Amino acid sequence: MDATASTPARPPSSEPPRHSAVRSLLRLWPFVRPVRARLFTAAAVAVIASCISLVIPLVLKWIVDGPVAAGAPGGVWLGGGFLLFLGVAEAGLFGLRRWLVARPLAGVEAALRERLYARLQRLPVSFHDRWASGQLLSRATTDLQLLRMFLAFPLTFLLVNGATILVGCAILLTQRFSLGLMLLAPVVPLMILCSVFEAKYALAARRALDQVGDLTTVIEESVLGIRIVKGFGRHRSQARMFRRLTHELRTTELRKARLLAVIWGFITLLPELAIGAALVLGTVQVADGALSAGTLVAFLSTALALRWPVDSIGFLLAMSNEAAMATDRYFEVLDAPLAEASDPSPGPRATADDTDGSGPCSGSGDSGGLVFSGVEFRYPDAPGDAPPTLCGVDLRIASGETMALVGATGSGKTTLTALVPRLYDPTGGRITLDGRDLTALSRDEVRGLVSVAFEEPTLFSATVAENVLMGGADLQEADLRRALAVAQADGFVSALPQGPHTQVGEQGMSLSGGQRQRLALARAVAGRPRFLILDDPLSALDVHTEALVEAALRQVLATTTALIVAHRPSTVLLADRVALLSGGRIAAVGTHHQLLRDNAEYAGLMSGTDPVTAGSVPRPRGTSGGTR
Repeated sequence: MDATASTPARPPSSEPPRHSAVRSLLRLWPFVRPVRARLFTAAAVAVIASCISLVIPLVLKWIVDGPVAAGAPGGVWLGGGFLLFLGVAEAGLFGLRRWLVARPLAGVEAALRERLYARLQRLPVSFHDRWASGQLLSRATTDLQLLRMFLAFPLTFLLVNGATILVGCAILLTQRFSLGLMLLAPVVPLMILCSVFEAKYALAARRALDQVGDLTTVIEESVLGIRIVKGFGRHRSQARMFRRLTHELRTTELRKARLLAVIWGFITLLPELAIGAALVLGTVQVADGALSAGTLVAFLSTALALRWPVDSIGFLLAMSNEAAMATDRYFEVLDAPLAEASDPSPGPRATADDTDGSGPCSGSGDSGGLVFSGVEFRYPDAPGDAPPTLCGVDLRIASGETMALVGATGSGKTTLTALVPRLYDPTGGRITLDGRDLTALSRDEVRGLVSVAFEEPTLFSATVAENVLMGGADLQEADLRRALAVAQADGFVSALPQGPHTQVGEQGMSLSGGQRQRLALARAVAGRPRFLILDDPLSALDVHTEALVEAALRQVLATTTALIVAHRPSTVLLADRVALLSGGRIAAVGTHHQLLRDNAEYAGLMSGTDPVTAGSVPRPRGTSGGTR
């Protein structure tokens, strides 16, 4: 099957446990509470405005039974003026309701979006490995728009229309009890129909929202990977997949429309039949003299005034169910555990007083610098019977020392370096920075001590200066110039239209791969970190630029403790010692020349003539990708 035509991965929580829409929507209360006074006031104003419409039939009854029956035109004009006043008052009150809810609901939506974004920043990398980005984007856009619409309209009018129907039914029963009972006859079957509709519509609404997330993922991947799509001529297969997902969403939306049409049809038909029967019976009673014409006019006017509150029930229930599903999807992210942020992290771990490590792999003692003691790591989505990616990693990097990390593809090098800034936490053993257990430090402390540059350089839609100065707090212009000089990026940056203040575009695609990599390296060294982690930082550079960067980088490495993932001898020579990672363990440690002489696997990796793959540890394939 074509890889580009696969269905986007759904989040693991795409099939949540079913519970009532009311229970889901009540979770929004903490966000609504700060503006509850204005919302309650707006609801009260809307109820008053809606009930005004029920006064109009009473005025009509007075006009018909009074001035019209008595032939007094003056009374008719008085009644008409009063009706005009009621209409203007109703319109003014509904306008006031809109004004009352506009500003607070915009604030509620902003608070929901800010809370979601903050949570996404705090959630562990393993969460983002499992979730498609389009599913997260749709929750921050489409779902929040549905919630704002629910708070602005259905939430208020479910209350308003409910109160209007109750008051209207009381008026109908008061005017003519027998006719009122006839109009209330459809209530029970409508309640049963609405219950069935709600259950079916909720499932369709959830499916549609998840499918919107799938579409968002495809669009995002197609835009970000447009060079690959065009370079391999895959635009047709991408278009086919997009059409397939669009067709699935269209099918779901049509099912929602059919459900809504059925319920709306019954909600309209049954009351109309009741009104028709009441009209016939009322006309007969007027003809027999048992009912005044004004009472019949008022009765029918009141019944017609209740048509919109009754007819809107299906529409409001549909919007409420969509909002409930959007709320469930929103809180799936907020409820996701901050597993990596907790101390201690899951799995066996040595205590701060241990000196030999614990867990399934033996460890070594602590000292200054960066120490791995019996470190074990297994990815969260790994099968239970799969071997851990890292097992028994014991490595000591002395303070001020630079260690190169070498290994075959899939041996776990990137995984090991990701543990130091706590992108993941070890599932066994421990890591210490200058003798302090990594999990005993707050994440802010860790990120203040450790700086990283990844193999795939990531830049943001910001200026060069803003991208580089992300590497530390309170950095100044001098730090920017120094970092650019170390990365040999000052030359091409100064040639940009606005120099370091030039926007680099989304993902830095306006720059070459080597330029992006040098800016990522500049970002890593800008804050003068205590510990520096570099994952193959020079892979995209030409030989001449690489030599210049290495010469400048040596000065930085002399003042920090560094771990560098290396694949080329030129990068290895930056290090004081080299560690060979094989089979998830440290197989050998020594200088470059010692390992070339004494270790065949290392010699093969450096020469490129004997690609050793026995040391690779399979990374389970799931939604988070392949081997690391």
